[in-house]
Amino acid sequence: MTRPRTIVVVRHGKSSWKTNDPDIDRPLSPRGTRDAVVAGQQLAPLGVDVVLVSPATRAQQTWQCLEMGGLACDDLRTTDALYHAWTPEVVDILKALPAAARTVAIIGHEPTLSDVIGTLAAPSRLGDEVAVKFPTSAIAVLTTRGDWDALAPGACTLEAFEVPRG
Repeated sequence: MTRPRTIVVVRHGKSSWKTNDPDIDRPLSPRGTRDAVVAGQQLAPLGVDVVLVSPATRAQQTWQCLEMGGLACDDLRTTDALYHAWTPEVVDILKALPAAARTVAIIGHEPTLSDVIGTLAAPSRLGDEVAVKFPTSAIAVLTTRGDWDALAPGACTLEAFEVPRG
């Protein structure tokens, strides 16, 4: 039996509003940093083959905190499209992943991430929870038995949804 492919969707940690920086440059708040480290601790046993991360400072810092928590990956890809992406763009990015990649993490923004989850996941109670609110540092884990290029609406199972807090 084929080992499933896994998509780990992570919303960036809570950002700071105590800055005059443009939106893309807003850093994490202290709470956002703590929460993202806890998320890394929770995800560390899973491991990832590819990380796709928005170029926004808060998303980049979220990845750094996930690493501090123990999540490791040698294939980090800053993906400009994730900053203002819509669901079809994110799905296209996933469809283009190499066949050898079994687990991918996406670190990005709302409202796109919850929409990606709602599109790819078959209907479920967990999916209903994500649709209500996908807060900062939230993690959703989806699996699919198909190849990346076969991703389609409802093709995934939403296995987990958690909101780590430090």
